[in-house]
Amino acid sequence: MTEAFNEREARKRYVRRRQGIVLGCVATMLVIVLVIATLFYTHVLGRSAASSAQIQPNYGVQAPCAPKDKDGNTAKYVENSGVSVRILNGTDFAGLAKAVGNALINRNFAVTTIGTNNNQQVERTIIYFGKNAIPQAYTVSSNFTDAIMRMDDRTDKLIDVVLGPTFNDLQTQKNVPAAGGGITSIKGCVPADKLRNVPKAAQHPAVR
Repeated sequence: MTEAFNEREARKRYVRRRQGIVLGCVATMLVIVLVIATLFYTHVLGRSAASSAQIQPNYGVQAPCAPKDKDGNTAKYVENSGVSVRILNGTDFAGLAKAVGNALINRNFAVTTIGTNNNQQVERTIIYFGKNAIPQAYTVSSNFTDAIMRMDDRTDKLIDVVLGPTFNDLQTQKNVPAAGGGITSIKGCVPADKLRNVPKAAQHPAVR
């Protein structure tokens, strides 16, 4: 009888010990998860990667330098009215393209189309342009705070702006370079004719 009692007590102690170990492990894991979540929430973790991505010129995409004239002078920002822009919504926020398009119209850009991006999903606003519209592309880009300039193989002068989920607002007009001023090329840019493997342009109505 004593042996049976001792066996039951030993089994109970074993079960309690196992439960204690399991509960201890769970509690430890929860503490670790809480600490990591707190570090991310306070941006202690993740800051380096995000900062590194943001400080890359053109967010890691190689862009063409502003062209120069025969005298070696850098091209200038053009008048907004001379830039044809198509605005495409690449986000899930309905009406965003229309809002941005109207804002650019108010800045005298020639907005030709406001629509939806039907190509691949985008993570950041992208400005597409061809080799014959680099000053126009830089002019449009100066109105955005978080956009990538990407040259494709189009030969006309239409500028495509595909809005990404990182878009917040346009650059304040007082911080936009004035037309006629020399373009500041993106750091690390290369001459347009040196860019290799430029993507194929999306179908669009040509603007001459």
